[in-house]
Amino acid sequence: MLKLYNTLTKKVEEFIPIDPNEVKFYVCGPTVYDYFHIGNARSFIMADMVRRYLEYKGYKVKFVMNLTDVDDKIIKKSLEEKREAKDVSTDYINAFFEDITKLKIKKATVYPKATEHMHEMIDMIKKLVDKNYAYNIDGNVFYDVKRFSEYGKLSGKNTEELEVGARIDANEEKKDPLDFALWKKAKEGEPFWDSPWGKGRPGWHVECSAMSCKHLGETFDIHAGGNDLIFPHHENEIAQSEAANQKPFVKYWLHFGFLNINEEKMSKSLGNFFTARDVLKKYSAEAIRMFFAQAYYRGPLNFSDDLLTAAEKGLEKINNLVDKVNSEIKKNNSGIKPEFEFNSYYKKFEEAMDDDFNTSQAVAVIFDFVKDVNRVVAPLDNVDVSFYNDVKTFLTKTAENVLGIVDFNKTTTGDDKLTNDLIELLIRLRTEAKQNKNYQLSDSIRDRLKELGVILQDSKEGTTYKIGK
Repeated sequence: MLKLYNTLTKKVEEFIPIDPNEVKFYVCGPTVYDYFHIGNARSFIMADMVRRYLEYKGYKVKFVMNLTDVDDKIIKKSLEEKREAKDVSTDYINAFFEDITKLKIKKATVYPKATEHMHEMIDMIKKLVDKNYAYNIDGNVFYDVKRFSEYGKLSGKNTEELEVGARIDANEEKKDPLDFALWKKAKEGEPFWDSPWGKGRPGWHVECSAMSCKHLGETFDIHAGGNDLIFPHHENEIAQSEAANQKPFVKYWLHFGFLNINEEKMSKSLGNFFTARDVLKKYSAEAIRMFFAQAYYRGPLNFSDDLLTAAEKGLEKINNLVDKVNSEIKKNNSGIKPEFEFNSYYKKFEEAMDDDFNTSQAVAVIFDFVKDVNRVVAPLDNVDVSFYNDVKTFLTKTAENVLGIVDFNKTTTGDDKLTNDLIELLIRLRTEAKQNKNYQLSDSIRDRLKELGVILQDSKEGTTYKIGK
């Protein structure tokens, strides 16, 4: 039974989708004015793991991630670079897709663009004006926060205590400092669309409300995003959507913790960020995903080279087994099939993920699995290929398909059958030499293999190897 922490109710709840066969899932995507940073990547990757696990459990998932391609930041960038805002957003949309592909993030079912949903946004604003939840002042339309009695139910903030700040701009036109823009009157040189209130463009918050309702319905299962979006963005989405449609907006709200640099939130505004694109030049996608998976998704996580390097080293243990499995399946040997309780590892993996997507415990299960497989096969000369097929199936379903931390299709130097056979032969000769206390021969085999780029790794479960420096 899958349980998750719902930000709306502030408690862990059993997950029961509205439609038992399909989960409708919305994630706030990027504002496309720059390359996204590795802190954004945490939200995108963790949402991807949640989506993959729902699919593992047999749900069909309609996964929607928006692209904010009209925004103050995009306009500012276009003015700085003296080119059209559309050209800026197009370039960074293309970069976004390049980077999420490299990070092994599954493609969304739909990537709605704000500029392609003006009709839906204007319709929603019209509804709000007609129901007296919004008002027009000289072409600027604002949401009247005090009209929505449940404002603050997601963030826990009290409207009486809220002060102007963050994304709430002091504006003399507004009835109340807490009121927020639904439609912004066009300024000279800015992109605009026609509306009942004149030429202008939508506010940021209404974009997500209109696009999510268009593609997932007026009430849907999961809305996710970073912790920084709880207030005011997600709070405002609820206020707009529920006032316009007179229905509950979202059943479960998931929020991902901040990625910190020296215990301070990573953000472009603070200038303490690394783009995902730059981090990918130094670390593999699997190592980055492992780094995120080893932490609780809701909590803060400190970014450091040491932690990413540790994640990479941890992956080596798994990848050594992946390489061995690929090699053994190619050999297609008949032989002994060891007794091994595969089902118990599936059960432990599912128990971890069912516990509010506890990816760190799920990773621990995979490490235990790898260790136990190595221990079982170490004393055996000839293991039946069916055993390795079962090992591959487990790792494919869990480490690859859900967490995305391994890739069985990656070509490695060690996949060549003759190379593997010769290395395995030398490892057996070295083991025999050690058993016969011929340590000079044993060390010589190890050292000569190292010169050839084959690194032996001894453990109590046996000797494994990797092709490397």
